[in-house]
Amino acid sequence: MKKELIVSHEDGFTKIALLEDGRLFELHEEQNETDFVVGDLFLGKVRKLAPNLNAAFVNMGSDKDAFLHYQDLGPEYITYRNYLKSVLSKKQQSSSLKGIEIQPKIDKNGTVDKVLAKDDVVLLQITKEPISTKGPRISTQISLTGRFMILIPFDNKVSVSKKIKDIEEKKRLKTLIESIRPEGFGVIIRTVAEGKKVAELHNDMHQLVEKWEATFKKIQTQKIPSKVLSEENKASAILRDNFNADFVSIICDDEKMVNDMKNYIDVIAPERKNIVQFYDHHIPLLEYYNVEKQLKQSFGKHVNIPSSKGAYLVIEHTEALHVIDVNSGPNLNANTNKDHGLNINKMAATEIARQLRLRDMGGIIVVDFIDMPNPEHRKLLYNHLKEEMKRDKARHKILPPSRFGLIQITRQRNRPEKQIDTKEENPNKGDEILAPIVIVEQMGDAIRNTMQTEKSRLYLHVHPFLEAYLTKGLNSLQMRWFLKYKRWITIVPRDSFKYLEYRLYNNKKEELVAYSN
Repeated sequence: MKKELIVSHEDGFTKIALLEDGRLFELHEEQNETDFVVGDLFLGKVRKLAPNLNAAFVNMGSDKDAFLHYQDLGPEYITYRNYLKSVLSKKQQSSSLKGIEIQPKIDKNGTVDKVLAKDDVVLLQITKEPISTKGPRISTQISLTGRFMILIPFDNKVSVSKKIKDIEEKKRLKTLIESIRPEGFGVIIRTVAEGKKVAELHNDMHQLVEKWEATFKKIQTQKIPSKVLSEENKASAILRDNFNADFVSIICDDEKMVNDMKNYIDVIAPERKNIVQFYDHHIPLLEYYNVEKQLKQSFGKHVNIPSSKGAYLVIEHTEALHVIDVNSGPNLNANTNKDHGLNINKMAATEIARQLRLRDMGGIIVVDFIDMPNPEHRKLLYNHLKEEMKRDKARHKILPPSRFGLIQITRQRNRPEKQIDTKEENPNKGDEILAPIVIVEQMGDAIRNTMQTEKSRLYLHVHPFLEAYLTKGLNSLQMRWFLKYKRWITIVPRDSFKYLEYRLYNNKKEELVAYSN
């Protein structure tokens, strides 16, 4: 499987698309100045206790208070609290945890008012980003994630991922980490550490310790509340969690991000840093790699199932759960040929696994597959869906299918579900708009006026339907503009544009004229 990472920076947003064999499987969006990202560390102050919820609301410097449940305090909370007090009072002058006195664990069935009070200062980590009207979910159980391991302060255990099956390899990794682990820290060895050399593991450990040292310095100097450690940008986080030999290219249209990613790969895989490439063409990056087109095809209520000859999914969202119905469409054999029904269900399962990742759907998902009376077929479908879901990094659980073909899935959600409107405004309904012919004349005027001051090549970005109209035939408008002005206007189709939207750019990609109805 060939993986490509497409990173586009535009209008204050960074969009990261993960392609597998050319198909879009994940899309992440983040603002340049995002307040809360999963993994960020903050200093916060308890604003009020909610004993009926056994939780507290914590001021983190934003309009929405964060939610801290008693179970998210962690068993070592008293140790954390005492350490934080020592750092804030300057009694603790070193980030080292050597010799730190470990306090008794808190009662796992206790109540929040026994360990927290209003105005208490807490060091916490974002575990779930704000969703709808809810503030972020937080925890005081701090963990720093690296490429091969997770470093946990105030712990002394070394554990190995259950996905590493080889007993000898588990022993080797555990022995190595024990030898380089700083005192006062526990470690969880990640699956990707399997087979890695001592130098690679030691380098990853060194970077995580540096993160902790940076956090310590920020705690000493930052105001309360404030952020004390930022998670890597989304592109680096995806590389950290997914980068392997399957990646064939990483394309980005921002020079600074290109350099950042090259530096990151130079650390984790220096022999492969050349796969990061800078994209500097006039066709927008996401358009060039058909990401915008795939978004239009993949979101919405109805989603076609590739290679199924007409079968499709119907995806509905309710307050409590998501419902996905598998429809055989014109595949009449799906009801008469039992094997054919199984094949369609398996293709649907593959697309459903992709949709869950792409939309980042969480909570309860109920899938209504085509009826399969044969228990063996239901077992085959269940195993196929579990196999397809293995690539999903989100924690999930899949229940076996019922007699009626229903499969229930629960999937962890740490961020708001992605919603992309695939419908466009109808120019013939609603508010009055300019006639299309007037828009075309307006474009011509804009081009004529711009040419008086702009000497570089011009690029006209329009909806694909309008692009087809402007370039159609030997006597096209594009050709007429060329004969009239003696300069060629490059017309760029934009899948993300509205029907009558257009933008005129120069050779430096500077926007000169824009119109959006």
